[in-house]
Amino acid sequence: MEEKSIESKQPSFGIAILNVIFLFALLVIQVLQVGSPDIHMSLIFAISFATLTLMVTGVKWKKVEEGIIHGCKIATIPMLILMFIGMLIPSWIASGTIPVLMYYGLQMIAPSMFLFTAALICAVASLCTGSSWTTGATFGVAFMGISMGLGIPGPMAAGAIVSGAIIGDKLSPLSDSTNLAAGVCEANLFKHIKSMLYTTIPAFVIALVIYLVLGMGYSGESVDTAALDSILGGLSSNFDFSPGFALISLIPLVVVVVLAFKQVSALAVMVIAALIGMFLAMILNGYTIYEMMSFMNYGFSIETGSADVDRLLNRGGLQSMMWTVSLGYLGLSYGGILEKTGTLDALLGKMAALTKNARNLIFTHIISAIAVNMLSASQYVAILIPGRMYLPAYDKLGIRRNVASRTCEDGGTVTSPLVPWGLCGVFFAGTLGVATLDYIPYAFLAIFTPLIAILYGATGKFIWYNTDEEQAALETKKQITME
Repeated sequence: MEEKSIESKQPSFGIAILNVIFLFALLVIQVLQVGSPDIHMSLIFAISFATLTLMVTGVKWKKVEEGIIHGCKIATIPMLILMFIGMLIPSWIASGTIPVLMYYGLQMIAPSMFLFTAALICAVASLCTGSSWTTGATFGVAFMGISMGLGIPGPMAAGAIVSGAIIGDKLSPLSDSTNLAAGVCEANLFKHIKSMLYTTIPAFVIALVIYLVLGMGYSGESVDTAALDSILGGLSSNFDFSPGFALISLIPLVVVVVLAFKQVSALAVMVIAALIGMFLAMILNGYTIYEMMSFMNYGFSIETGSADVDRLLNRGGLQSMMWTVSLGYLGLSYGGILEKTGTLDALLGKMAALTKNARNLIFTHIISAIAVNMLSASQYVAILIPGRMYLPAYDKLGIRRNVASRTCEDGGTVTSPLVPWGLCGVFFAGTLGVATLDYIPYAFLAIFTPLIAILYGATGKFIWYNTDEEQAALETKKQITME
């Protein structure tokens, strides 16, 4: 009995906040000292510090180990997806899929419209597939190549891609996070989506306007036409861009969109897409199975005679994702420890006292979701824990549950790509080749959505309340459940 009570003991708020301060102090010191944090080592030190402080206060090693295993279990499927995306990219380059998108994109998209176009097309793609990851791994990679050819800074391009890709994670009924948020708050899925339109659409419109304004600095006159001609020439001399070959090379992209729309497992989609690209590369461009195995492991390799083209195409590979994969496992291990030892509950328990009115409740929920995102490295945990913790407060104030579910996503889903060690931040940085800290200033949808949600909470706009009948029915349902 004594052993059981020690294992289940929750850390104090002081210990919980101490661990949070330690992690952020490490990151701040490293940013000030070297310009960017060595996140792997920061997380290892943070894990070690958390383990020591928790064990000193009575938490047993077994509980800490359980948290690590829990975090790694959450990370396994996403990290496998990331590995297969590393294999998918070189197979799609070798098959011509990505070169075709780059070649025609460079000729059709004006530099001044690039950021706007990238965000809009990625938004449509993610709405159709319900997956920001699928969008980032396909359209996102192609747009990054186009941005290099047009002279658009990589961080700007990545920010626009991320902003568009998040739309599907929020608004598509095919999205797992959309369904999770509605389920956690016991809200109707389509009422949940309708509620999110009030925060997401204004934020996206603002983002598109900013992308248009930023794009004005990159007119056709600012493009190095000699470099652009060199890239187009290098691509066309190494790949066949005739209409027939171009259409055939887009088969892997079509397959991905169809399978994602049919809600096939993302891991299965990436495996199938990589294999289709491999076989097309062998059939259309004459690569051997051994060459393709090397490309998919170490990255595509070609010498075109143009340094710009080589820089665009020589990328990807399973091994290129190992830095990112190791970061994902460390981030989720740290989050797992905090979750399983009750550290997150200790933090949020104090914040629950700040929920006496709608303004405070929305603000506290948003801040809690962001904090859990940063501590757990998982948007799912950021939706689940604060969502369940604050739902009774919404019910007590008579606020409809689709507002609670909306706030779960306004604070949890959209901010997840901004956490360098989180699942989404790790994914986009690894796939797009731009550090999370570099694209954060340009991921405008992720920045403005939580701010708009907080504004609504402060002003009472679009905060809907139950009718007397609905509130009575809710109370009756809760009473029956308790009995």
